[in-house]
Amino acid sequence: MSVAFGDCTDIHRLFLSVSICVSVQSTRKYPCRSVYFAKQNYMPRIAGINIPEDKQIKTALTYIYGIGLSLARKILNEAGVEPQLRASQLTPEQVNKLKEIIEKEYKIEGELRREVMMNIKRLKDIGSWRGSRHIKGLPVRGQRTRTNTRTVRGNVRKTVGSGRKPAATPT
Repeated sequence: MSVAFGDCTDIHRLFLSVSICVSVQSTRKYPCRSVYFAKQNYMPRIAGINIPEDKQIKTALTYIYGIGLSLARKILNEAGVEPQLRASQLTPEQVNKLKEIIEKEYKIEGELRREVMMNIKRLKDIGSWRGSRHIKGLPVRGQRTRTNTRTVRGNVRKTVGSGRKPAATPT
């Protein structure tokens, strides 16, 4: 797809895979201000998630639920893919290798979310302290609730002025 602003009869040259055409020669007083975007729509799809193509693959893998930065590095090392490559620069073979490793060895996305929900449901069912905290919507891991988590507890305080009392009037 190419979009031009103004009529241009200039010679254009195609640069990089982003395919931005830049004006090379102009016969008019002002140079041509045409910009063409003929971008490839190759967005790798791993585990049902569209990986952002403009980010490095080590960062792009973290968009998958259950894969953090350290696990992404481990997966890339196992697949033999350089972490500094952009996601759009991956070959289909590399993408397939990543898909294969992730889907075989790790719990991600729906399966992981389901497991976490089942663990929380189990805690609620057995009546444990953590389960009761989940039921009440309060912090589970021992955080203080006197000053923080006010909105969760429903104790929202309005901000008050400076707290300064008016000067006493003589009687």
